[in-house]
Amino acid sequence: MNSIYNKIKAKTGQIAVLIDPEKIVFNQSFDDLIEKLRLSRIHYVFVGGSSKNCIQSKEIVSYLKKRIHQPILLFPGSPNQFSKEADALLYLSLLSGRNPKYLIEEHVNSALTIKKSKIEVLPTSYLIINNENNSSVLSISNTSPIPKGKAKEALKHALAGELQGKKITFLDAGSGSSSTIPLSTVVLIKNYTSNPIIIGGGINKISQIEKLASVGTNVIVIGNAIEKDSLFLDKINQFIQSRN
Repeated sequence: MNSIYNKIKAKTGQIAVLIDPEKIVFNQSFDDLIEKLRLSRIHYVFVGGSSKNCIQSKEIVSYLKKRIHQPILLFPGSPNQFSKEADALLYLSLLSGRNPKYLIEEHVNSALTIKKSKIEVLPTSYLIINNENNSSVLSISNTSPIPKGKAKEALKHALAGELQGKKITFLDAGSGSSSTIPLSTVVLIKNYTSNPIIIGGGINKISQIEKLASVGTNVIVIGNAIEKDSLFLDKINQFIQSRN
């Protein structure tokens, strides 16, 4: 039943590519990207974004299911991004903020639909760690991030999530961030918690991926870097091949 969770937990240095439905146009460029993803060695495709008005998610998941073999995980900004065709759902609780909408209200609104779908649910502590305070998820959620220099504060939030029963810790520097999560923060959280760690935001170099993998990050999420340069996927393939 927990096949995706077990896969995430089993290895470090796995790669997910994030597709933001808000940015997608169904054209030849998108088809070319999907074909590259299909032929690639990446481990997962995440679908989702910050916008609460994103109505393309179901259509994109259905489109992907017919064309790629990698598991598709929902990374939703709101309940209307849910699709029962996905392989798993990152059931995000925005613990770094104090907005009740993203701590429990959205979960209440979506719980019955998710339960009926029988999708694999991955309860996830979602922590935004960012000094810039300008990412789209922050503007949508009306919350402030944990500053990057406050590793102990990030640890306390990660521990609180684990003690609540969350199965995954997702550390996000925010879409378009100029830097990713500090390695010292990842090491601290790995030393005190047992949940697998997913990291996203600000990752646009293979050297960053290598360092995050070396300190025990289970899944590294790439979004903007591939949107800007699809050839970056070739470098990611080489990185994955070097670890096999």
